[in-house]
Amino acid sequence: MIIPIRCMTCGAPLAQYWEEFQRRVQSGEDPEKVLDSLGVKRYCCRRTLLAHVPAIYEVRRFRRIL
Repeated sequence: MIIPIRCMTCGAPLAQYWEEFQRRVQSGEDPEKVLDSLGVKRYCCRRTLLAHVPAIYEVRRFRRIL
């Protein structure tokens, strides 16, 4: 799965937050509170983590069955 390594706008590293963010949001926590507790303060970084769609789900739609 391709995760956001760096913020597209400011270049801050984000990869270390992805697994924790994804795990906590899937368990039902509020994404805003998760990002606050992880220390992600910039709007551009928050947007990158919130809006990321794992590429495998997009590519899987176009798989040809042989």
